[in-house]
Amino acid sequence: MAERPILHRDDPQKAPLVGHVKVTREDWLNVARDILVSDGVAEVKVLAIGERLGVSRSSFYWYFKSRKDLLNALLDDWEGRNTAVIEAHCALDAETITEAVCNFFRCFFDPELFDQGLDFAVREWSRRDGKVRKRIDLADSARISAITAMFERHGFTQYEADVRARILYFMQLGYHALDQAEPLRDRLARTEGYLLGFTGQPPRQSELEALFAFAREKARR
Repeated sequence: MAERPILHRDDPQKAPLVGHVKVTREDWLNVARDILVSDGVAEVKVLAIGERLGVSRSSFYWYFKSRKDLLNALLDDWEGRNTAVIEAHCALDAETITEAVCNFFRCFFDPELFDQGLDFAVREWSRRDGKVRKRIDLADSARISAITAMFERHGFTQYEADVRARILYFMQLGYHALDQAEPLRDRLARTEGYLLGFTGQPPRQSELEALFAFAREKARR
């Protein structure tokens, strides 16, 4: 019987693992994340992940103490992927507040920056787990704080920065929660108005062009 290849799911360019070569900790996490997003946390099981990877469950214990340890690692991975990305993009240098908001928007045009499916899978998980709910609340607070600081750096008062940050953040999450099937051209056509509404200032044409080029490049992938 032919050996079944085990793909590095994070990078299809990597050579597959075969036979009795142990998979990596990253492989276990990647498959666990896929299952979390597609099927929910109840289906994130050691045996099921091992079957997908084509290895025995004993491989799991090289990297994790238990299923609980794996779930905690998934939460850490989610925060590192999604919350840290938003914080980093809000902290980027920008000459204007509209350019700063464009930096924020980039997170949501590129699934490699912000994993929307993962974010909502963790939110669904939190409905049944109080500890995860606390992690969600802390993440939302950190993200809103980063956006608030972004507005404050561009001259907004603390109160106005906080309000505008919440409008921007809650709109962005709501947009994806509704699973909008909006064509990219329509989404981009509204961007100038969105920026004016969120900041009270019209964007520069160069800012729009840079964001549009970024969004179109990501859409082609």
